[in-house]
Amino acid sequence: MDVDLDGLFSLNGSYDYDENYEYKDDFDHRHANAAWIHIWFSLLTVLGLLGNGLLMAALGLKRKSTWTVSDAFVFNQGIADILLLVTLPFWAAQASQACGWCFAGVLCRINGAVFNLNFFCGVLLLVCICLDRCISIVHDRVLLSAKKPKLTLICCVVVWGLSLVLSIPDWLFNADFKEPPPAKTLCIFRHPRKSVHWLKFSRICHHMLGFVLPAATLIVCCSWVLLQLNRSVKGFQKHRYFVTVTTLVVAFLLCWVPYNVALMVDTSRSERKADSTSGGSLEVALLVTSAIGCVHACLRPVLYLVLSSNFRNWCISMLRCTTADAEGSLCELGVGCDARADRSQEQQQQQQEEEQRVPMTDCVADQQQQVPSAPC
Repeated sequence: MDVDLDGLFSLNGSYDYDENYEYKDDFDHRHANAAWIHIWFSLLTVLGLLGNGLLMAALGLKRKSTWTVSDAFVFNQGIADILLLVTLPFWAAQASQACGWCFAGVLCRINGAVFNLNFFCGVLLLVCICLDRCISIVHDRVLLSAKKPKLTLICCVVVWGLSLVLSIPDWLFNADFKEPPPAKTLCIFRHPRKSVHWLKFSRICHHMLGFVLPAATLIVCCSWVLLQLNRSVKGFQKHRYFVTVTTLVVAFLLCWVPYNVALMVDTSRSERKADSTSGGSLEVALLVTSAIGCVHACLRPVLYLVLSSNFRNWCISMLRCTTADAEGSLCELGVGCDARADRSQEQQQQQQEEEQRVPMTDCVADQQQQVPSAPC
C-alpha cells in the first residue's frame, strides 16, 4: 500500500507571528480602577448616610433646651458630611459609565466645591472644639456656653463662611473636560495657562489655612492639654473628654493628611505645566488619597458610638423602642457648658471627701476627751 505524503510536506510557506498576531490584554487597568472606585464610593455612601443619619436623628430628637455647644458643633459637622456623601454617587457614576461625566457642568463645579467644603468645615470646627477644651482645662475658663448661644452661632457662621471662600477656586476651575475620542469626558480641576498665578495663590491659601495652621493648632492644643492633665491628679472627666477629642483629631489627620501631601506635590508640579491636570502616578495618588479622605465622613459616627456613652445608650434605647433623653452632651466632647458640668462634678467630689474627713476628726477629738488625765 502506497501512502502519499506529498500534500503534507508541500506547505513551505512561513507565518510571521510578529506581523499578523495581535496580543490583547484581557485585564484592562482602567476598568479595574473604575470597578473599585464604584464599589468604594457606593459603600461609603450607604454606610455614611446610615451613620450620620442616626447621629442627626439623635440630635434632632433631643430637646433643644438640653443642647450643648458640643452638640451644635457635631450637628454642623454632620451637615458637611452628608453633603459630601450625597456627591459620591456622581463620582462613582463617572468611573463606571462609558461616557464618563454625563451630567451638567454645574454639577461638576458643585461636587468639586462640596468636597473641599467638607474638608474645611471639618478641620475648622475641630479647631474650635480643641481651642475651647484647651482654654477650659489649662486656664479654667469657658469661652463658649449654652447660655450664650449667639457666640456659638457666630463661630459656626464664620466657619461656614471661611469654608465657602476657600472653596471658590473649585467653583471657578472645576469643569467637564472632553478628552480625545477614545477617552471619555471627565470632571477635573483644570485652569487656563493665564491663571497660573491665581492658582498658586489659591493653593497656598488652601495649604496654609486649611491644613498647615489647623493641623499645627490641633497638635499644640492636644499636647498642651496632655501636659496639664499629667500634672493634675484629679479630673477623670477631663481625661475622658481629652481621649474623645484626641481620637477625633487623630482620625481626621489620618484620613486627610495623605490627600494634602499629594496636593502639595501637585501644586509644586503645576508651576511647570500648562495646566493643572496630573498624570501618571500622581493622578493615581490624588484619586486614592481623596477616596481615603472621604472615609472620615463614615468614621466619625462610629467613633462617637464607641467613645460616647450617651450616644451609645440612646442607640440601645432606640433599638429597644424605648425613650431616653441623654443628659448633657450627646457626644461628650466637653465643650462649653460641659466644662462647667465637669468642674461642678469635681467640686462635688471634693465636698464629699471633706465631709468624710470631718467625722474622722470628730471621732479623734472625742477619743482624746475620754482619756483620763494623769494624777498629779
